Amino acid sequence: MLKTKNLTIGYLNNQGQKTILAQQVKLSISQNQLTAIIGPNGAGKSTLLNTLAGQLSPLNGSISVLGNSFKNLSPSQRAKLLSIVLTKKEYSDHLSVQEFVELGRFPYTGWLGQIQTNDQHKITQAIEATKLESLIHEKCGTLSDGERQRVSIARALAQDTAFILMDEPTTHLDLVHKAQTLLLLNNLSKHHDKGVIFSTHDVGMALKMADTIICVTPGQITSGTPKQLIDSGTISQLFDSSIIQFDPSSQQFSILD
Repeated sequence: MLKTKNLTIGYLNNQGQKTILAQQVKLSISQNQLTAIIGPNGAGKSTLLNTLAGQLSPLNGSISVLGNSFKNLSPSQRAKLLSIVLTKKEYSDHLSVQEFVELGRFPYTGWLGQIQTNDQHKITQAIEATKLESLIHEKCGTLSDGERQRVSIARALAQDTAFILMDEPTTHLDLVHKAQTLLLLNNLSKHHDKGVIFSTHDVGMALKMADTIICVTPGQITSGTPKQLIDSGTISQLFDSSIIQFDPSSQQFSILD
């Protein structure tokens, strides 16, 4: 379980002044679940994700993963519990797919460590789970966007953490590759004992695929199942705009005439 208690998220400017995006955030995120973070631009989706991942420090409150408080974990210990997949370029064009996925074992081997039998087993499992067997010798710089995304997910899977956190994993992908990526993430959560948490702008896809939704709106964070959030009207009120409308039956937003 990944838990937050009395969490305040935001950031400090160059003068050390706080900008608070949400306070008193209480979340309990399980393994074996696909959790989507949705909300309007600027509300704090990436800030929340980066705080949960340990990339940003909470302004207040606490985070724990599998009963371990973040403040008591070293970066190496945290890397054995949480892995991160970002939208920015994380790979070297000159690394092969095999070599890039092997980087996921760094928390266990160190930069100069040797890949042992158990490490290779985890790497092979990650490559098979993401269906990359035919690409292992290809250079990362030659891959399509969809293939690169799978390689990044494979590296996180090789890291063998309880939770995988992803920032906009379907950005730059067409509809088919978006669906393939979300089906892969769903498979990882259900059949590989992973808690997969991802931020997304695609509300409709998140409502159809995710087990749990975290809605981030200015000053407030709400979580629940898709049905709970639809029935409560939370999804309908997600965007403060008079030109779009949410249809609960189709679970889609539409533009008003």
